[in-house]
Amino acid sequence: MQRKKDGTVLDRPLKNGRSFALRFLAYGEREYLTLGTDRDGWTREQAETELDNIMADVRRGIWVPPDRNKPKPSAVTVDAAVPTFHQFTSERLAARELEVEERTYENDKWALQLHLLPYFAHWRMSEFTVEAIDDYRAFKVAQAEQRRKAIAEGKPMRDDRGQLIKPLSARSINRTISTLGSYLAIAVDYKWLPSNPAEGPRRRLKVKAKPPVHLDTVAQIRALLDVAGDLDASPRWHCTDRRAIVATLLLAGPRAHELANLLWRDIDLANRRIFIGRSKTDAGLREIPMSALLHAELTTHRSRCEHTGPDDLVFATGTGGKRDKDNLRNRILKPLLRLADELLLASGEVPLPKGVTPHKLRHTFASILVACGEDPASVMAQLGHTDPRFTLRVYTHLMRRDPAERARLKAYVNAEPEALAPDKPPHGANLELVAA
Repeated sequence: MQRKKDGTVLDRPLKNGRSFALRFLAYGEREYLTLGTDRDGWTREQAETELDNIMADVRRGIWVPPDRNKPKPSAVTVDAAVPTFHQFTSERLAARELEVEERTYENDKWALQLHLLPYFAHWRMSEFTVEAIDDYRAFKVAQAEQRRKAIAEGKPMRDDRGQLIKPLSARSINRTISTLGSYLAIAVDYKWLPSNPAEGPRRRLKVKAKPPVHLDTVAQIRALLDVAGDLDASPRWHCTDRRAIVATLLLAGPRAHELANLLWRDIDLANRRIFIGRSKTDAGLREIPMSALLHAELTTHRSRCEHTGPDDLVFATGTGGKRDKDNLRNRILKPLLRLADELLLASGEVPLPKGVTPHKLRHTFASILVACGEDPASVMAQLGHTDPRFTLRVYTHLMRRDPAERARLKAYVNAEPEALAPDKPPHGANLELVAA
């Protein structure tokens, strides 16, 4: 038995020959596939070639497990002219790459290749029922629990690259059902289905709303910006635009992919405006006025940049590439959090709330807008939201704060001299420890 990087060829002796089978990981699941015997014409070399072919299909997301996902018998009349889910979604996904935003396309690709195709590939588009959607949801819940249990027992599952397979959250399971529903809606349009069985809240898991995470004091915002500046100045760290990135997340509220796509033509320093034009929804296309503090930070950042042409990225990586949400979370923000907490605690201030991520800094931006007297409609417009519930939660939260603190917050982002006066010791002494 020889083990390959992506799987194993099982070569077993029989009484009158040899049998061949494959064991490998596909879409996070352990797979076993019987090939046949030498009497069927199989050889070791052919089995190795078949394994290579299957793993190539797995990497492209087009491999379909045999027999597992054939639909249950139903009263639905099967029309052989109706394509299978695998056939239809493969064609539609290729077309959607040119029709939708990159973020939407990547979400569809993730949901289809890792979750929906391994379960529904052989189903014809006319065979989907409400029961099928509920069975899929129950399967994903059980699968998540199995993965969670494996991690707790110290035997986590890993994919074909050796990466930990994490349990899918209820929110993520619902995302896959929504993606499925978008393709079934087309099946309804084509008269393959009478109605969309994936529609409605009953097909989704209940998800508890996560409370907004706010940095709603001047001390917390200042601490995060100060340690970002310290790391930018340290020779141990290669990134020198961390403070400008954090300031933009805090004071303009872009989503991670929006910030990553910002070009210098989108930054109007003369008129103090930022144009967000590469978002996932029409509501995301917006213009954001710059506060005085953000204007100062971006002006300084531009003066230090080597590439400031209209089509150059505002926040490129060290190699000139585009950042993504993982880069922002792990390389930019994560190193700051412990340092900021140390600075706050040493100054007698409340540490940062738990769960600070680049996306959660949008909540802080909403708080700042409220503190500066913006009305709910303006807050929604600057965040690129269409749902007022989030805005109302932010209002409710911030209105509980001390009016004096709201006034300090407004003065700080407006760069009033007394609000910007340094009142905390430098934090650079701890940078060597963190870099090590």
